[in-house]
Amino acid sequence: MSRPDADLAPEARRLGANPIPAAHRPGTDRTPQASRPDAGPTTAASRPGADPTPQARRPGAGPTAAARRPGAALTEALGIRYPVVQGPFGGGLSTVELTAAVSEAGGLGSYGVHAMDPEDIGPLVDRIRAATAAPFAVNLWVPRAEEDRPVPDAAALAAHTDRLAGHYAEFGLTPPDLDAVNAHRDFDAQLDAVLAARPPVVSVVMGPPPRRLVEAARSTGTRVVGTATTVAEARALEEAGCDVIVASGSDAGGHRGSFLQPVRESLVGTFSLVPQVRDAVSVPVVAAGGIADGRGVAAALVLGADGVQVGTGFLRTPESGASPVHREALASEQARTTVLTRLFSGRPARGIANALVRGLADAEDRVPPYPAQNNLMLPIRARAAERGRADRLNLWSGQAALLASGTATGAGAGEYLAALVAEAGEVLGTPL
Repeated sequence: MSRPDADLAPEARRLGANPIPAAHRPGTDRTPQASRPDAGPTTAASRPGADPTPQARRPGAGPTAAARRPGAALTEALGIRYPVVQGPFGGGLSTVELTAAVSEAGGLGSYGVHAMDPEDIGPLVDRIRAATAAPFAVNLWVPRAEEDRPVPDAAALAAHTDRLAGHYAEFGLTPPDLDAVNAHRDFDAQLDAVLAARPPVVSVVMGPPPRRLVEAARSTGTRVVGTATTVAEARALEEAGCDVIVASGSDAGGHRGSFLQPVRESLVGTFSLVPQVRDAVSVPVVAAGGIADGRGVAAALVLGADGVQVGTGFLRTPESGASPVHREALASEQARTTVLTRLFSGRPARGIANALVRGLADAEDRVPPYPAQNNLMLPIRARAAERGRADRLNLWSGQAALLASGTATGAGAGEYLAALVAEAGEVLGTPL
């Protein structure tokens, strides 16, 4: 929370002064990109048949944009109270308890289902609905063509298992065979299951939403959220029909969602990315990456975001599926050093640097793509979690883990969200 004894010398902090110029305050009307004389490529708002009038100016739209609360465009689009989205986690880090707690507290709880069998997705959505009547999201990974059977034969497999032989032996594990390494979930079947379950929100990462997802969502009122790591990706997502776009900066923990250019060419920091995406698209924009306290929330809103997505901060809460050693690492000095690594899954992901990451650093460019490397590492990761071995575990983390001080005393997800909202309101001088 903001300290009452903080330095109030700058003019912007004098009693009654608003530190944000009027033209840039959250909620202030900004001319949409599509209506500017020098606007670039056509956006959804300017497509044939689309209403080009900004929502706040349409007849019957209610209060003007200047009178709306910060984040109103997002809260109205998703039917939530506060403009805070919980980052979706896969690999056992998501839980029904966390998703429901965030939604019940007024944010958008999310659950990553990309690692689930299709037949398990419907029952999962039913359990979330039983735990909360508020909106929530389920998240899918869009598959990549190069990830289809990435290990061609036994000889290629041997090169990869030999690299990890010491780790398998350390835990008494037998390396997986070729079929196990090349196994992957059926995305089309997963999508069928999600559409049948009809969650309030579906979010995607690693690519644009499939056309049939967008068409089905339009018919059922489901909102579609896409994830962009560059301006070009944000424009592609709007053209694909996304209702909301997450601008995911390179500060973010977990897997990078780049899909138009290689990850190394798509590493734009959150607070450089957000205003550029805001200028490029007409749908609500959510800032993600390096946001773990109310100051980050406020900064994102000032830069033009309509809300924020917080991942690492919620991983630190007791409702998450993170192992005890993972939570401990997120609250330790270790969390100040994070790296992008392909070693755990085959896709670049940000996590805390540990002994395994450092020991295999020279193999970063030689490990197979997802899901093969993920399947090679699953036994090691599972055993490391069981034995509390943080030195062998994928410790996903963004670059601001230690700013999530609202979780330091064991506060639950709902309390953490309330602290984010309260502090952001104090910084902005107006409630969220």
